[in-house]
Amino acid sequence: MPYLHNYRLFISHAWRYSERYQRAITFINAAPNFSWTNYSVPEDKKFEKMSRQALEEELRQQIRPVQCVVVLAGMYAAHSDWIQFEIDYAQSLKKPILGGVPWGAERTPLIVQLAANKMVGWNAASIVSGIREITP
Repeated sequence: MPYLHNYRLFISHAWRYSERYQRAITFINAAPNFSWTNYSVPEDKKFEKMSRQALEEELRQQIRPVQCVVVLAGMYAAHSDWIQFEIDYAQSLKKPILGGVPWGAERTPLIVQLAANKMVGWNAASIVSGIREITP
């Protein structure tokens, strides 16, 4: 069997929309011949007690080692300071950003469109193909 490159990914998410995050994980896990490590941290009660500064540092530590940041481009992203922080930090490190457009979305937040190196449909094949295309 050929060697599979293991992609280090951070999947941006708003905890109030964790079902979309879980769907992204399911899509990526189901992709054939794709190996990856998830550097994003799903909802965790310890974050509720952190200061903004501590949470920003936690996000920096999660994003710093990744090869690609995947941003779920639901309209909530346009109103999330945290997603903006993740995008800004990823860009400061010159990390490629993949934007995923949810099924049936009529609009996509401008912050994601402008930041993304590539926008893809919200399905396993498109996400994996996009990651492979923009990740060194």
